[in-house]
Amino acid sequence: MPRAIHFALKLAASFAAVAVACLGTVANAQSAPTRPVHTAALNRDPQVEDAWQRFYNLDYDGSLAEFQRVEQQHPGEPLAVDYVLNVVVFRELYREDLLDTTLYAHEGFLTGKHIIAENMQVKAQVEQMSAQAVELATRRIQANPRDVDAWFARGMARSLYATYVGLAERAFISGLHMALQASDDDSHALQLDPDYVDAEMVPAIHDFVVGTLPFALKMMAGIVGIHGDKAKGMAMLEDCARRGVITNIESQTAEMIFLRHEARYADAIVVARRLAAQFPQDYLFALEVANLEKDAGHGPEAIRVYRSVLADAARPGYYASEHPELAWFGLGETLRGQNDLAGSMQAFQQAKSQPTTGPDMRFRAEQAIKDLRDRGVK
Repeated sequence: MPRAIHFALKLAASFAAVAVACLGTVANAQSAPTRPVHTAALNRDPQVEDAWQRFYNLDYDGSLAEFQRVEQQHPGEPLAVDYVLNVVVFRELYREDLLDTTLYAHEGFLTGKHIIAENMQVKAQVEQMSAQAVELATRRIQANPRDVDAWFARGMARSLYATYVGLAERAFISGLHMALQASDDDSHALQLDPDYVDAEMVPAIHDFVVGTLPFALKMMAGIVGIHGDKAKGMAMLEDCARRGVITNIESQTAEMIFLRHEARYADAIVVARRLAAQFPQDYLFALEVANLEKDAGHGPEAIRVYRSVLADAARPGYYASEHPELAWFGLGETLRGQNDLAGSMQAFQQAKSQPTTGPDMRFRAEQAIKDLRDRGVK
């Protein structure tokens, strides 16, 4: 059983990690489609598109207010509930310093100590809204099993809930169960309409993640009916990144994570820089460029980018929202790797002391400071 549990944890965490890096959805086609692209009419509403733009520039409050108006204008629409749920989930994860993709770059996230100050009011809100969206979508599916929009909306609600329970609560088994249900919903939507491109993303992530599992775990997954194909997953993801209506940015960021997994850092950095240029007020996209430069072993360039991000964050109004501790911690790790231990100590101390620093980041910074002191650094 330990191996089976390990498989479940790894797959659930992989789904959640990709979702965290994705940070939501937005309408932004990269190039002219070669085939028809179908989606819910609401996804193309100008008010919805503007709300996603606000979301991607980390104006969570502004985005939430707009999406709540959309929900009021479309009572009983599960996709409108999903929009609001998406902002609530990611605003909370950001508050908890859980939108740092470096947390999920290794399996330490599964077994390491993570201190989370979960907001029980937000937890209740997430549970209520995800259940509401699933119920609304299910009613429509029961009334019309060919309602593709309803299948997609139910999958979106389930994937958001999986992300929340996997990261905020570290309930990986529950997250895995919900993530697989989300993948099944989207796969059903694609069976009904192969041109419903947004529905490709979650099954693509599923295929890639399962396809990259070690052989023994892949065989175990196959026994319980979980199958994957790495090449197929990447191909679907690339199509969704190019042609998706509300999942193309998510799909690009998933590509970026998978490229990192494959140690294709140069390609991942290209994607990160493109997203950072597209959303200049998004602190997390700018930070991801520095994180990837660090992972690629480009220490001096990573240090330059971290310091640039911190300088921009110090400019009033440059970013809609920022958590400087994430950049300070990454800078501390990079300086330590460059053997600048005094500079590393200062950076970790800054990471610990920011007003926005959550308990888990504070613990990580304190551990790094302790390690440096044990090495004689003052």
